[in-house]
Amino acid sequence: MALLLDLANIVGGFLLAVALLRRLPRVGDDLGRFAGRIAAFGWVVGVVALVTGGYYLIVHLVSGPRVFHFEVVGIAVGVALLWDRLTGRAAPRADDPGAGRPLDRGATGPALLLSIFGLIAIVVGIQGLFTPDG
Repeated sequence: MALLLDLANIVGGFLLAVALLRRLPRVGDDLGRFAGRIAAFGWVVGVVALVTGGYYLIVHLVSGPRVFHFEVVGIAVGVALLWDRLTGRAAPRADDPGAGRPLDRGATGPALLLSIFGLIAIVVGIQGLFTPDG
């Protein structure tokens, strides 16, 4: 179950951070195409992140030892990925042509914050892979 949480943090973070990752030289276009292919399954990653993060949050609140950042980030990733399904409003996107900004500028405003949070989620997910379950 902890592996699911870590993988959901990594994949969900990637989906959130793709607006920034596209700006990387030589690999940005490939990452953007890959993210476009798996974006349809983003809601599945969001549900897995919410369920596993919520499960570990409840377990660690009830039996200890303490609340870890892995589950808090997992819950936040799940909410961010499921934002449009939870609220009925579209989440901010950097590549939205109706947002009034050129496509080559990258992420700005709320989309930039989500992209930075996505990078943090990737790091937390990788850290969780190497941290023993406690």
